[in-house]
Amino acid sequence: MSEIGSALLVFALLLVGTALGVWVRPLLPEEHKAHETVQLIQLVIGMLVTFAALVLGLMTASAKTSFDTESNDLRTFASDLIEFDTTMREYGGDTDEARHLLRVYTAAAIASTWPGEPAPAGDDYPRNIGTQDSSQKLENVRLGDMLTAVGRQLRQLRAYDPLQQRALDDALTQYRRTVDARWKIIEEAHSSISRPFFMTLTFWLCVIFLSFGLIAPRNALAMVMISLGAVSIASAIYVIADLDTPFTGPIVISSSPMRDALEHLRR
Repeated sequence: MSEIGSALLVFALLLVGTALGVWVRPLLPEEHKAHETVQLIQLVIGMLVTFAALVLGLMTASAKTSFDTESNDLRTFASDLIEFDTTMREYGGDTDEARHLLRVYTAAAIASTWPGEPAPAGDDYPRNIGTQDSSQKLENVRLGDMLTAVGRQLRQLRAYDPLQQRALDDALTQYRRTVDARWKIIEEAHSSISRPFFMTLTFWLCVIFLSFGLIAPRNALAMVMISLGAVSIASAIYVIADLDTPFTGPIVISSSPMRDALEHLRR
């Protein structure tokens, strides 16, 4: 489910829970509306609010940490691309084809990962790569094949002196490091929010708002405040879901590191 869809679903469920409480309240016998019963409801609400607030805080912190980790890994990946290209350049002109493939790969990865941003300049790379799901948005099959072709070009080289051999060995080491960084980004881009856990939290929130409907006075101001509370909770869910998908939605990882790397590769 999309970030907006998750937030809207939670918002609708909270309003439904409140409406159910408001509807049930007049049907309850008078002894169920006694002061002691209301106090008990308030105690239970306080307990659930504490649990829900704690869980929401932990989920927000976890999603933000995952987002920052993915952002840092992308910077590491970009620096690995620069170091990889520099090592191949030191080998000599025989790596020109591999370096060209690396530039094509980097440009295509930028264009497919951030389709809402201007594509890199130039017409030397395919722009119709397409994207798969959000966890594979940076690296689909065609992009992976491009990076594999770079390694294949390197393995076909033959060094003519110890200096070139060392440069070739370093280049192959950098290639493996780049591939590892690529897969690290792909794996970490998967959603870390457990669906059963999210459903349990939503159930707690619905119970809280159901209780609000049971004890809230039936006036416009009370309903407005409850609605604002539902909007606030839904917006928190939206932020958590958006941070948990670092390559989709309004909150996305910056493309600047990859664009800077492409500039270095084109020098």
